[in-house]
Amino acid sequence: MWGIHNDSLTYELIDEGFVSIAWDEIGDLRAVGPTRDDLKAVLATAYPDRKPGAIPVWAGTIARFRDEIRPGDVIVAPFRPDSTINIGIVTGEYFFVPDADTHRHRRKVEWKKTGLARTTFSQSALYEIGSVLTVFGIKRHNREFAAALQAPNGNQDEITATVEAVVAVEDGVADEPRADRVHRQTKDFILDQLTRSLNHREFEEFTAAVLRAIGYQARVTQYSGDGGVDVIAHRDPLGIEPPLIKVQCKHRTATIGSPEVGQLIGTLAADELGLFVTLGTYSRDALSTERQRRGLRLINGEELVDLVLTNYERLEPAWRARIPLRAVYVVDETVGQ
Repeated sequence: MWGIHNDSLTYELIDEGFVSIAWDEIGDLRAVGPTRDDLKAVLATAYPDRKPGAIPVWAGTIARFRDEIRPGDVIVAPFRPDSTINIGIVTGEYFFVPDADTHRHRRKVEWKKTGLARTTFSQSALYEIGSVLTVFGIKRHNREFAAALQAPNGNQDEITATVEAVVAVEDGVADEPRADRVHRQTKDFILDQLTRSLNHREFEEFTAAVLRAIGYQARVTQYSGDGGVDVIAHRDPLGIEPPLIKVQCKHRTATIGSPEVGQLIGTLAADELGLFVTLGTYSRDALSTERQRRGLRLINGEELVDLVLTNYERLEPAWRARIPLRAVYVVDETVGQ
């Protein structure tokens, strides 16, 4: 089982069924010798300005991708656009795509589970796939990811329940408190608190509180018979001057499709704005609707967490008590590089 990070490509990975790495300047890896020393030599030539210490690390990453990954292996790939997780099976050997714009080194993958919420997995498992390496073996928490892979293709809650049923006891190995790991743990904690400790009505109230922290006037609507509008927000104190913002909230980590976004759009008058807030993600059709519809904004779980972090000190005390955080200093990751 392998973890692979990709910060450059997005939906083409899923659409075309592959995983990839960069280092395009060294060309087709099948033309490079079989040893890591061979890889170090071509890397040093292709990247003469890089620090010598980076070359062995890169050579190890490339060797894992080219030589150690095998057809049938499992790939766990964090998906940067919405911080979800994709899991698939390697179906082919290494190949090179010379006319690709970037990430020309590739392996074919059949994706089995896509868009899994990070709350599906334990915090320790998330630590493991937060490796600083581009390609890395997953050993300590492979059972969790295997359970998600083997779970029936049901809804997100069913997959989460399957994973939770087989989560192994922590092995007690300490994780290095890197800055990005601490930041990611904080974001995961917030998302987990919002997912597990709030009901839907509380999530609507929390969304209104976040909007107030940003600077809007916001109030929740009547819980039943709201016509698909959960929160009303506006800038002026009385709420009588346009534009009025109608907000729909979905307290779930599943993917929101365009039909649900369309329901919100159907409530909007000509001078009103629409805001959809969810703990999960949005389908590409839904995101396409957002791009085409002026005055519509879709906020996913990751973006909501970012809003919480940015405006935490302005959140009402009752909500800060539900999500207890404090500011700390951590060692900058650039130290020693």
